[in-house]
Amino acid sequence: MRAMATHVITGAGSGIGAAVARRLHARGDHLVLVARDAGRARELAAAHPGAETLVADLADPDRISWALSHQTLPDRIDSLLHIAGVVDLGTVGELTPKTWRHQIDVNLLAPAELTRHFLPQLRLTHGHVVFVNSGAGLNANGGWAAYAAAKHGLKALADALRQEEQEHGVRVTSVYPGRTASAMQQKIHQQEGKEYDPDRWISPESVATTLLTALDLPADAVINDVSIRPGG
Repeated sequence: MRAMATHVITGAGSGIGAAVARRLHARGDHLVLVARDAGRARELAAAHPGAETLVADLADPDRISWALSHQTLPDRIDSLLHIAGVVDLGTVGELTPKTWRHQIDVNLLAPAELTRHFLPQLRLTHGHVVFVNSGAGLNANGGWAAYAAAKHGLKALADALRQEEQEHGVRVTSVYPGRTASAMQQKIHQQEGKEYDPDRWISPESVATTLLTALDLPADAVINDVSIRPGG
């Protein structure tokens, strides 16, 4: 019988994160859901009975450690799943420092800070850190400079962490989905001035299946990097 695992998850409120949280909750694993504020935490707890919540605003990574220090943390952590993300398109000629900083804070610095905070627990369990990156983390296109820069940085973070933590038995996986049917994708289409058809893109459930496959591999194997593209 498989032992119940404890997963810390960001971005569980929508899209890929919601799909992953549903799947893990349905199979009986314990969830610790990171929310940006108390109201969002109550919504997540109601959607996943029995889950714990932690309040930490990923848009303010300087205060994450302070916020967590004032809350009760789980005794055991088997995985840390970085799924939250934000995107604002714009050319280099029009992007402001505020727009750059917001995307870098949420998409790169917050995952780095959460990982730093939870590494001692992950080392104890020989746990798993999963970064949901993006195709933009491998190739940058025009209009995507700030988002792609943050996601390229997230790849570097994962690659460095993998080497650093190998001696502690911590596994690190980067997942690079292509366009996925979600509220974020709908926003991207609006910014691009294009009609949004969710049936053209990957379903969040398909990305969740990939992520759970990586989590469930036996200890003798690890998926370091996996790219997922629309199959239609």
